[in-house]
Amino acid sequence: MNIDTNYHVPILLNEILENLITNRNGIYVDGTLGGGGHTIEILKSLSPDAKHIGIDRDPEAIVHASSIANHFSNFTLVHNNFHNLPEILENLNISKIDGCLLDLGVSSHQIDTPDRGFSYNFDAPLDMRMDNSKGISAKEYLNTVSKQEFERILYNYADESWAKRIADKLIEFRATKPLKTTFDLVTVVDNAIPQKVRYNIKGHSAKKTFQAVRIAVNDEIQPLENALTQIIHCLKPGGRLCVITFHSIEDRIVKNCFRTLENPCTCPPKAPICTCGKVPLGKSYIKKPILPQFKELNDNNRSHSAKLRIFERK
Repeated sequence: MNIDTNYHVPILLNEILENLITNRNGIYVDGTLGGGGHTIEILKSLSPDAKHIGIDRDPEAIVHASSIANHFSNFTLVHNNFHNLPEILENLNISKIDGCLLDLGVSSHQIDTPDRGFSYNFDAPLDMRMDNSKGISAKEYLNTVSKQEFERILYNYADESWAKRIADKLIEFRATKPLKTTFDLVTVVDNAIPQKVRYNIKGHSAKKTFQAVRIAVNDEIQPLENALTQIIHCLKPGGRLCVITFHSIEDRIVKNCFRTLENPCTCPPKAPICTCGKVPLGKSYIKKPILPQFKELNDNNRSHSAKLRIFERK
């Protein structure tokens, strides 16, 4: 079948197919379905007796990927959040799965659709919600967040060294009028960072601010570690969780979570025997993340920051 790869070009596709699928007759989950690029190729690699579940919180992604079910009878489409995977599997009468893929962050389609408000390149309404039928928009968030909280999320979610100045300028801006568009937020950043500094910043000066606001609006960070642990509990022995990250905050959470689940013992290091009773759930299948190769880096500029980490269930 043909699928619009411009919706979301699947990153590290060959590496995912090579490492995720351990049983062609198994049950697999794409927890961040997006445009279905990964899912289509996973389904092609599975036998007709296998099952594949595609999950996304974005209603537009669900509509776009609905045609997949017309071509693959073993595919199930679910509008939900991968954070709720145990509940989703229970509703489908599935106890354990052979593998799960998470491609974290925002999709190419979401960035390139102006009215979603994810991009600093288009003047559009401030929204940034993955599921624009739920929660508060970036507009509501930015016009009500405190200076201290905004400064915190800029530091914690984007490593923004100009966080204090940007937070100050946000309060100044909205004292005269509310923020309504993405260019209003760009103006706040431009007012905070001196022009000579912006000139030397790699990429757009508002990139980190937009990342931090998107993460805050969609609550992407706080539930992530718990979600990863729950997903690993859903894996069969030998099953694998593959996670693609695009910034250091996400990658750090995934790496630390995998490390903890591989060695969960909380006993003192010098204790002669383990008394805490915590046992490893598995191990990191690879010690270092898999990175895109030269051709993919040339073909897809958005792959440059991608990292793939894999955990295998004991």
